[in-house]
Formats: sequence, structure tokens, C-alpha cells
Amino acid sequence: MSKFALHTWTLDTTPLSDVLRVAKATGWDAIELRRLDFKRAQDAGQSPAQVLDLVKASGLPVACVGVEVGWMFAEGGERQRVLDAFAESCGWAAALGCATVMSPVDRGRGEVNRAVESLREVGALAAKHGVRLALEANSQAEQFNTLQSIRDLLRRADHPHCGVLLDTYHLQRSGGTLAELETLSAKELAYFQYSDVPAQGLKAGAVLDRLPPGKGVVPFRNIFAWLAKHYSGFLSYEAPNTVAWGQNPEAVAREALAATRALW
Repeated sequence: MSKFALHTWTLDTTPLSDVLRVAKATGWDAIELRRLDFKRAQDAGQSPAQVLDLVKASGLPVACVGVEVGWMFAEGGERQRVLDAFAESCGWAAALGCATVMSPVDRGRGEVNRAVESLREVGALAAKHGVRLALEANSQAEQFNTLQSIRDLLRRADHPHCGVLLDTYHLQRSGGTLAELETLSAKELAYFQYSDVPAQGLKAGAVLDRLPPGKGVVPFRNIFAWLAKHYSGFLSYEAPNTVAWGQNPEAVAREALAATRALW
């Protein structure tokens, strides 16, 4: 049975307490949290424990928790800081009964062997907290910008607590194909995020133009059909869009869920 989660970035300009309320009121099954949600709460004088209590009180399951980026190539004191932050996010996920943490790849370039070592290191941190890392390719990154590039990385790391995060927006913008999905095993796939890609007006490096499914060029019926056979986890709607941020958040959330169900 499908389980649809609302990613907090989709309603970025809406306070977390309201995002939780909106998600529940509009029928979403779960919520996906960013590390930024905890950072913003901290800046407002709230502790992580208070955020956890707020989320638990909403009654919404948590599909995934984001970690701090930069762990692939960081060195020295910065590396230790990022790894500590990674472990902290894993702890938050565990406290929320969430089995998955996610991270995009680093944006710059670095040695592949170093990235493999880092994956094994964060995989061990994830295992310690009983969660699994879902690694996302970024279509606008310089190095790991395709599904195949992170699959190769994950295979080399060969850690059971690390897997693929499949994101339809980045898959489409990186030139990924349905044929490529057919080679992706259920064992590899750790998490799924989705949004549509506009048919025109794309700009290099810009990603705040994401749309509800069916509003762009992503072949959702085919992808959803494949998912139904190979994936039983949460489907997280991650669609940051500067235009949508200026609209009524409940209307945005309701439209996206209706569009999703229409294609699912």
C-alpha cells in the first residue's frame, strides 16, 4: 500500500508547526524532516527535544530525516563536526521511529576512494542508530550527478546501511531513463522522493522550480508502475518552488496529493 510523505522543503516558508498541521489536514500519510528544521527551531530558542515532541504530538509518522551535507570530502576538524552532526540526525530519526536518513552528495569534486571511505564511515554511524542512509545524486552537482554514479559509489562501499535515494526531479534532469530503473534492484533502493520537471525554462544550477506530478515531463505513470513492483517504503513529495511558497500552503499540499493519487 502506498504511503505518501510531505517534505518540509515543499512548504519552506511555512513554520514547522503549521506544516505538520497542514500535512495531516490534507491527508498526507507522513512527513519528511530536514536538518534545517531543527536548526531553525534552535535559532528560535527551541531544543531538538522540543522539536521531537512537536513532531510526535502531530501523530504523523516520519518518513526520513535529513543530515548535514559535506561529509564525503571534509577533512580535519570540519570532518569531525559534520560526522557528529550526521550521528545526531541519526539519533533524531531513531527517536522518531524513523528508519531512514538522507543526504545529497557533496557539490564539489573529490577523490572517489575518499568518498567510498566516507560512505563506510557514515554507514557505521547509521547502523549504530538502527537506521539506513539514502544517498541522493544531485543533477546539478559537478561529480556525482547521475543515478549510475551513486550506484557505482555505493557498490564500492558495499555497506548494508547505505542505499540509493531515487529522486524523479534529479533523474529527469540528469538524463536518466526508465531502462536504467529496470536495472535497479529493490535491495539497492532505500528511499524515494518525487516532483515534476518543467517542460521549459530550466536553468543550470537552479532547482526551485519543481512541480506536482503530471505538470511537467517526468513519466510518472511508468515510474509509479515500476515502484509498485519494487518498493514498499514512503514516497516523499519534495517540491520546493518559489511561486508555490507564496501561495496558501494547504492548497499547495492538497493539490500535490491529489495529483499524486491521480497518477498512482
